[in-house]
Order: sequence, then structure tokens, then C-alpha cells
Amino acid sequence: MEYYKYLYLSEKLEKKKGRVVDRLERGKFQPGIHLVLLPRNERNQLEILNAAYLLQPDYPKAGLFVAGIADSYENALEIVEKISQEVYDNTGNMNIRSYILRKEQEG
Repeated sequence: MEYYKYLYLSEKLEKKKGRVVDRLERGKFQPGIHLVLLPRNERNQLEILNAAYLLQPDYPKAGLFVAGIADSYENALEIVEKISQEVYDNTGNMNIRSYILRKEQEG
């Protein structure tokens, strides 16, 4: 998995970012954790995935790009809304994928 360098976090997770990411990488169960991902399908903008899916042995983790992490599905929806608003405010369009990937490349 790859994590966006400007990773969006729900308020409750802001101080726990390192621990949450470490537990995701080690395949530990984290109830309620939801990931906001850039989907593999480039036609879609964002998807929300319960982190429990990553514990399945056959779930493909390679190539996942995590744009945000939330402590609940509702907070994941708020992150999607926040990202969407930021993209629109800065670009005037809703091409979320391009915006995030461009910002990731900026250094």
C-alpha cells in the first residue's frame, strides 16, 4: 500500500496516524477503520474500504493508494466530501484523481 503524503485523517485519528498506519501495514485488526482510496479503476474517483477486508488472505493489497483514513464509515464520507470540496475550490472541476496524483508528485 502507498499512502498519500497529504493523508486525510478523521479528527479522532490525527494524533494516532503513525500507529494506525503501522497496524495496517502489519495486518492487525482495527475495528471501524475505513480507508479512502483512489480506485484501481481510473474511471472512478474515490472508494471507501473497511480495513477488515485487508485481513483476507487473498485480498490484493499491492497497488492500493490510500488518500485518507477514518475511524468510521460516516467520517470516511466526510473525508470524501472534504477532498471533493478542496479539489473543486482549487481547480474548478471534480477530477479528484488527477488533483491528488499531481499533488503527490509536487515536492
